[in-house]
Amino acid sequence: MRETTLTDFRSHAKSYFDQVEKGETVRVYRNGRPIADVVPVAAHTPAWRSPPEVRLSLAGLRLSHEILIDREDGR
Repeated sequence: MRETTLTDFRSHAKSYFDQVEKGETVRVYRNGRPIADVVPVAAHTPAWRSPPEVRLSLAGLRLSHEILIDREDGR
């Protein structure tokens, strides 16, 4: 874990954030007391990009066709 003062962190923020981006944690001190830990964000795949765990498939049916039939029945 890297440690720095608030003044130094502000002056060299880019280099500290580069280190955080590489996985390192930076602890920031003010007046000799720790005030913050800057930590990397956990790797995360958005839900919309994740492969579905269960796929719905019905042999012989087309979803778009079934939606159109359902819409006509609802009118």
